[in-house]
Amino acid sequence: MHVYLIRHAHAVDADEDPERPLSKRGQAQVHALAAFLKQSAAFEPEEIWHSSLVRSRQTAEHLVRHMRLSAPLTLVPGLEPEDDPHAMFRRIKASRRGVAVVGHEPHLSSLATLLIVGKTAPPTFVMKKCCALALDGIDAHWSVRWHVSPELFA
Repeated sequence: MHVYLIRHAHAVDADEDPERPLSKRGQAQVHALAAFLKQSAAFEPEEIWHSSLVRSRQTAEHLVRHMRLSAPLTLVPGLEPEDDPHAMFRRIKASRRGVAVVGHEPHLSSLATLLIVGKTAPPTFVMKKCCALALDGIDAHWSVRWHVSPELFA
């Protein structure tokens, strides 16, 4: 099974808009990530999960639109920045489908570390804004497939 962890793209500051939608820079980041992933043919989620925060949903929507993906978008609880990564780990294990998880820090770094190392701390991965980490595995046996950061496709 493939799991893709994607941190939301750059968002506007809270004093500019408290809902923190994607900035123009963030929209450009997602467009570049989508082009990179589409060209590589290495991104094949069956479903895309996102948090309730606007910047996460918009990042997921932009990926679907720019890549012309047919994977459904699903609002999933437990993807907020401070949520317990163990709950998402259990949900991923129960899913058995290839899923892209669009979320936030520090949750994503903790989730990636939990999947690969079996514990949440210290974090093994740094999830920059609009970076993507692909993992392969089932249950407790996970490995890194690839990891890309925005500077690779900017």
